[in-house]
Amino acid sequence: MPPLPQPELPEPAHPDVDSMLSRKFGKEIANYFSGSPLNRVSFLRPDHAFLSAALNHPSTTFLLFNRLEPLLKSPSELAQKKFDEVKPIIGNDPFERAEADIIAQYNSSLYVPQIVFLGLLEKKEGFVYKEHYKGQPWFALDVTPTESVKDEAEKLIEKLKGEGLEFSKGRMHLSLPAEEAAIYAEARHLLDWNARNPYCGTCGYKTLSVNGGFKRTCPPKDIANAVATDGERPPCATRTGISNLSFPRTDPTVIMAVVSADGQKILLGRQKRWPPHWYSTLAGFLEPAESVEEAVRREVWEESGIHLGRVVIHSTQPWPYPANLMIGAIGQAIPEGETIHLGHDAELEDAKWFTAEEVREALRVGTSGLGDAAGPEYKEGGLRLPPKTAIANQLMTAVVNGFASGSPMI
Repeated sequence: MPPLPQPELPEPAHPDVDSMLSRKFGKEIANYFSGSPLNRVSFLRPDHAFLSAALNHPSTTFLLFNRLEPLLKSPSELAQKKFDEVKPIIGNDPFERAEADIIAQYNSSLYVPQIVFLGLLEKKEGFVYKEHYKGQPWFALDVTPTESVKDEAEKLIEKLKGEGLEFSKGRMHLSLPAEEAAIYAEARHLLDWNARNPYCGTCGYKTLSVNGGFKRTCPPKDIANAVATDGERPPCATRTGISNLSFPRTDPTVIMAVVSADGQKILLGRQKRWPPHWYSTLAGFLEPAESVEEAVRREVWEESGIHLGRVVIHSTQPWPYPANLMIGAIGQAIPEGETIHLGHDAELEDAKWFTAEEVREALRVGTSGLGDAAGPEYKEGGLRLPPKTAIANQLMTAVVNGFASGSPMI
């Protein structure tokens, strides 16, 4: 089966508005998995009346996930379901009571399927809350067959199969239209975070999902333990202040296009597991108490032995596998620091300096996902690069188009 066409990238915000910043730095770059059309109205997440009204509105759309795999109508389209179809999984309205009451009556022995409020699609009419907040509500729902919903979830999954729908088995969904991809990224990120954090990182007791799936709280009481301990739990530091254990984590990662000192070559590397001739930009995790610029210089030296001077941030990309923010940068090697040395860190199988023309041609004919074939014009043995849905592609494109030098590379 030939690979699907690479989707278009999202439109940046207000692309036609002239400003001092756009005149100085150029137009904003929006990467794949960004550009969600939803208004998240994050300040309404603690409002149970809002969430309940949104959940029960006839226009509301649900994205379903089974073990973090999204339900698809086709490889390039998410399936959208309505409340009546998922009510057997959700059961009673989980937002009917105020959060304070839910926390006070917490019972860890009762399983509650994970549901996440994603936002309002304002270009769709129907739902209105307090006059100001309008649009089609979107939720994500985990329908993984488990615990008390196992039977109902299995029935639903079989019904969906009968409709010709399926839960995707692929890890990276890079064929969805840009807006759907951004909504999917938010949904997967939040469902994954909730699934990974059922217990409090401070005291070890079970936590409860609140704020429409954007917060986990450690309740002070648990009815399930009422006989042995009167339901009281030991004191926990997460209850006495704002804690990063209570909110979704986002792990910053630096990814960088490295330009030679004379501005004529680009450094690329490859891992052993990649297809032949497939290279990309270097990347790595930002460490504690480290600036983005420092992380770029450190990672490039550790992986390739190259010493960088100036580093400039180019753009960013959310990456929901599981919870990364890719911070794209462009750095330039210093004249005496261009010798490649792979002996520091064994992460790369190879690293090379490529000419601008080699990279430009590969961007034209040799881009693909790791498991996909290259384009029809690709000639075997030529350089292969990531697709345009990857920020690495956008960084290389920026370099050959003159981001670093001010004029396109020849």
